[in-house]
Amino acid sequence: MGAEKDIIIAVELASTAIRAIAGKREPDGSMQVLAFAQEESPNTIRKGIIDNIDKTTQALTRVIGKISDKLGVKVNSIYVGLGGQSLRSVHNRVLLQFDGLELLSHKTIDKMRDTNSGVVYPNAEIKDVVTQEFTIGSRSVVDPVGMQAEMLEANFINIIARPTLEENIRKCANAAGLEVQEVLILPICEANALLTANEKRSGCALVNMGSDTTTVSVYINNILRHLCVIPLGGSNVTSDITSLKVEAEEAEELKKKYGTAYRSDSEDKTGQKINLSFDRTEDEEKLQEIVEARYEEIIANVENHISAYKEKMLSGIILTGGAARIPDIQRAFAKHVGNELNVRIAKGLPEGITISFGVQVGEPDRLYSLYGLLLTGKENCVGELSKNPAQDTFDFEQKDEPAPVDEPKPQDVQENSDKPKGPSAFKRLWNTFEKMLSDDVEGDENA
Repeated sequence: MGAEKDIIIAVELASTAIRAIAGKREPDGSMQVLAFAQEESPNTIRKGIIDNIDKTTQALTRVIGKISDKLGVKVNSIYVGLGGQSLRSVHNRVLLQFDGLELLSHKTIDKMRDTNSGVVYPNAEIKDVVTQEFTIGSRSVVDPVGMQAEMLEANFINIIARPTLEENIRKCANAAGLEVQEVLILPICEANALLTANEKRSGCALVNMGSDTTTVSVYINNILRHLCVIPLGGSNVTSDITSLKVEAEEAEELKKKYGTAYRSDSEDKTGQKINLSFDRTEDEEKLQEIVEARYEEIIANVENHISAYKEKMLSGIILTGGAARIPDIQRAFAKHVGNELNVRIAKGLPEGITISFGVQVGEPDRLYSLYGLLLTGKENCVGELSKNPAQDTFDFEQKDEPAPVDEPKPQDVQENSDKPKGPSAFKRLWNTFEKMLSDDVEGDENA
């Protein structure tokens, strides 16, 4: 494959693995997935934050190398998602008082946005700004331009995070020889890929239950109202199960095989035993109690963040992420958040995503974050590989002409062979030319 236009490379730095995906932009704006690769990266990223720069760089280099090999192109740049424990939204209000009635213009709104962007947060910086409604008197409007007011109130949601969150991403990418096209807010990209226009308008919460974190994004009237990252996820459940004196790998398998997020009180207690390592057994009920208790804690934290918006969330809660795949998760949310909210698990490919024939992505509905990054990316991320990889660092085209062969020097001939050799073809031609030239000169003198 030669260099193609509009090939986007997106990277997700997850707690358990680094994943990369390549997609080609179609004329209608949709994205066709061309390749997918991942590298296991245990103990390199914790709660969405890069913990080991060297190991992360190595894993990123390998996963991009796989993508490059599959596509037959050189990956020059990437889009990377920003998540992590410190990512959160903060409300900010800006007031502007005028001398009498003022006709509101775009310049007025830009001034208020600049004032908001100048807010300084301790140990955090603004990564994105989502404009909420504007207030004129007692009236709330989305676009106040062209209206008159004596005082205008603007409401913003600033998405902030620790500066090192993005700095470490760029360090790893640069060390891997890659340019970062843009660091995108991962939950926003995922919501844009997963949520329908009706769900955003009528109100909903997207809850991504990952390995180390659970991310909550609330939308009302098509606008992001709240974003937070809870430092709890599926790995906490696994860690709790190790209290049964089993290794983490065995605990993970027990969770998948026997775990449930909700146990009905009326459920029969069979006293069934489960087999553990070293010929031991344990009550299945005890294991399920451990799992259910941790899920109750995670759901309670989610409920705390959405409680102020529940009455306006007509489309309920949409669940995604590996930790949301446990049995009875919808019943668990209904019990703790309320039956009045519909709870569904996101399934299938998002609108605008197709997968090329022969491309292996595992379970496609586990890659929603990557799909969101792909759909958001704009600039081409790849270049064409030269036929001779050694020439990738030079700024000239490879020629079809054969390379010239150097004539051996006389000393080389003597060193390589004891048999003397005659002059080269070039030397013989030159001697003939000199002789002809000499004969002409002599002829002129005789004349």
